[in-house]
Amino acid sequence: MRLGIDLGGSKIEIVALGDAGDELLRRRVPTPQGDYQGTLSAIVTLVDRVENHLQQRGTLGIGIPGALSAASGRVKNANSTCLIGKPLKTDLETLLRREVRVANDANCFALSEATDGAAAGADVVFGVIVGTGVGGGIVVDGRVLAGANAIAGEWGHNPLPLHREDTHLPACYCGRSGCIETFLSGPGMRQDHFNQSGERLDPPDIVARAAAGDAACVATLQRYEERLAMALAAVINLLDPAVIVLGGGLSNIQRLYANVPRLWGRYIFSDRVVTRLAANRHGDSSGVRGAAWLWEKQV
Repeated sequence: MRLGIDLGGSKIEIVALGDAGDELLRRRVPTPQGDYQGTLSAIVTLVDRVENHLQQRGTLGIGIPGALSAASGRVKNANSTCLIGKPLKTDLETLLRREVRVANDANCFALSEATDGAAAGADVVFGVIVGTGVGGGIVVDGRVLAGANAIAGEWGHNPLPLHREDTHLPACYCGRSGCIETFLSGPGMRQDHFNQSGERLDPPDIVARAAAGDAACVATLQRYEERLAMALAAVINLLDPAVIVLGGGLSNIQRLYANVPRLWGRYIFSDRVVTRLAANRHGDSSGVRGAAWLWEKQV
């Protein structure tokens, strides 16, 4: 049995998978806000309850909104700031009396979709999260690529390649300006629409009104698609993945899958592009499933 945990800002979710990836049990609890010790206790309680219910002990993988520092082993780059600087892996291994594998949540998403999702069987997969923030994960031959600095796939904090219309570079929380996240996240789309139209709309409303023929909303989506195509073209030029899988709330915009590949060819250094842009298969379950798949084999 493999156990996976998705440690999110608002919820902690656990899934138990059987040998073939079949789901045995799923549970979730609210994340103790700003409480590191409370977070540890919630994770330990979830694991104990699931294992007692199923009468089995499992391997455990955890997806977190950050990464473990290669230098210190402590959490860095986490949106959940109470985790930053904490020895999460060591503490959980002590409390649970077993090895625990920890990875960035976008890496877990990519691993899930590469294992038994929309990119199953592909040799190189880039998993993209486009939602409240923007992240990415890389899987090569079925294994997560973490990188020497534990930041492989951190696509959202590269600068967006400039388009002729992009004269304003929005500030990012990371301290830089013009990051991909500031353009391609949900808040980025909302702000771009406001900058151009003066109207504050959330992405689902922009999509719905564009479908009904609203010219300003159509223009917002066209700008978004062009920027996404440019940003993904840079990934393809560097990584050359077989499949790029989209996750997060904005991955539900169906027109992206036809329009973005039609646009990205002009920015890619190749006479033809066979990379496939795919919607995720497992939805918001992908992260927690990928955490379970951090263990390739049973031990």
